[in-house]
Amino acid sequence: MADVFGKALQDYHQGKYTEDITTYSSLDEKDSIPLPYLFRDYDQMPILERKALALAKGRVLDIGCCAGVHSLYLQKKGMDVTGLDSSAGVITVCKERGLKSTVNSSIEDFKGDSFDTLLLLMNGIGLAGTLDNLSSFLQHLASLLRPNGQILLDSSDIIYMFDQDEDGGYWIPDSGKYYGEVTFTLEYKKQKSIPFEWLYLDYNTLFNACLSNGLVCELVSSGEHYDYLARLTKK
Repeated sequence: MADVFGKALQDYHQGKYTEDITTYSSLDEKDSIPLPYLFRDYDQMPILERKALALAKGRVLDIGCCAGVHSLYLQKKGMDVTGLDSSAGVITVCKERGLKSTVNSSIEDFKGDSFDTLLLLMNGIGLAGTLDNLSSFLQHLASLLRPNGQILLDSSDIIYMFDQDEDGGYWIPDSGKYYGEVTFTLEYKKQKSIPFEWLYLDYNTLFNACLSNGLVCELVSSGEHYDYLARLTKK
């Protein structure tokens, strides 16, 4: 499988930036992920990310750490933080940027350790893939928490991407799937990733899933565009 993210981040880190990552989605949209944004500093982070970093405590696991912007910020503050990513190239970049503790693994395969804070930023809950997989995903995250630990995640309700009728209702295709389930393919320098599932989760659906899995879900903050930051704790 082509390590599209890893290759792109390594190129940027090595001063070989010539293009961004192109994304293709099942929403019939072609978009791009600007590489400089993945290396942003604290001042360039959205307010929801800054709030999450302010709430981080104790031993932290940054899940899907990408270029390590959140991990490195917390490390500079003297916190004990580990960056986890399934991309070997991404982890190489994090190490070269000075992140002391890293793990090259998918979150599903990561076991046997515990943390006070799990960070899933940049829509990190999307790693669950599908709504059917959400319960087992949340249970696995909960198994990594220390007593009084917390999960900090942001996501977006993508209902706004669908057409609206005069009564304010939305026209959602009857595909049998939750409307926040999106299939993505990434492309960088003519290399394509295999298609993968990503989950955008509205807050009420997250809240109910937490309720079903023994977790308390608290809405910390709402963004300006259907996005939000949530804090999950064990009951």
